[in-house]
Amino acid sequence: MNPAVVEATRLWTLAVPHVSAFVTSLVRDFQDRDDVLQETAVAVLNAFGRYDPAQPFVAWAIGIARNQVRLHCRRKNRERIAFDSDAVDALAHAFAVVPPHDPRLDHLGRCVEALDPQAKELCRLRYELDLKPARIGERTGTAANAVAKALQRVRDRLRACVERKALEAGA
Repeated sequence: MNPAVVEATRLWTLAVPHVSAFVTSLVRDFQDRDDVLQETAVAVLNAFGRYDPAQPFVAWAIGIARNQVRLHCRRKNRERIAFDSDAVDALAHAFAVVPPHDPRLDHLGRCVEALDPQAKELCRLRYELDLKPARIGERTGTAANAVAKALQRVRDRLRACVERKALEAGA
C-alpha cells in the first residue's frame, strides 16, 4: 500500500472525533452529518499531498470540513450556516484544540432510529425544524402541554437508550 495513503489514513483516524464534533456543531441532521464526514474524508485523502506535516493535522482536516459543510449547505439549497465566518472560524479552532464530544453521543443516532414513527416525527419537528411545542401542537392538532410531555418522554427514552448502549460498549 502507498505509504502516503497509510499515513493519511492513520492521521484521519486520529482526527475523526474532532472533525465529527465540529461537523455536528454545524449540521443538525444526522444523515447529513454522516454525508459531510464522508465527503470530508475523501477530500482529506485527495488533498493529503498538500498537507504540511509541520502543521497540526486536526486543524487542517477541520479546515477541509468547514469547506465541506459550506458545500453541503449550498447543495441542499439551505440557508447559510447560522454562524458568521468569524464564529465558524472560532468553532474550527476550538474543535482543533479541545477534546472531542462525549462518545455516548455516537449512540444517539441509532437510538433515534429505533424510535417509533410518531416519536421520530416529534423529534424532527422539535429539533430539525426547531418548532416549539405550541407550534407542533398547531400542526398536529395536539395541545401544547401534551406535546411538551410527549417530548419529555421521548427524551427520557433516548437518554436511557444512549446510557444502555454506552454501558454495553464499555464507555
